[in-house]
Amino acid sequence: MPDTPVLALLLGDVVRLQRRHPCGGDTWLVDRLGADIGLRCQTCARHVLVERRLLERRLVEFVSRGDAALNAALEGTTPRPIA
Repeated sequence: MPDTPVLALLLGDVVRLQRRHPCGGDTWLVDRLGADIGLRCQTCARHVLVERRLLERRLVEFVSRGDAALNAALEGTTPRPIA
């Protein structure tokens, strides 16, 4: 198992992936976190679940970042800075 760090994702992140969705959109909103990541297409609003490893391989860039305070409130912890 590789010793690569886990990608820090936040609810509300908007990401761009290598492949386009069949509707033509290439930006996705992160709306679920866990072993599988829930993504919602910003063009057609289709929802898909993607394995975390697959998302980490296909991620090109973060278009915008979510709110760390929102994630901390949902987890019941204090916000930590994103590296």
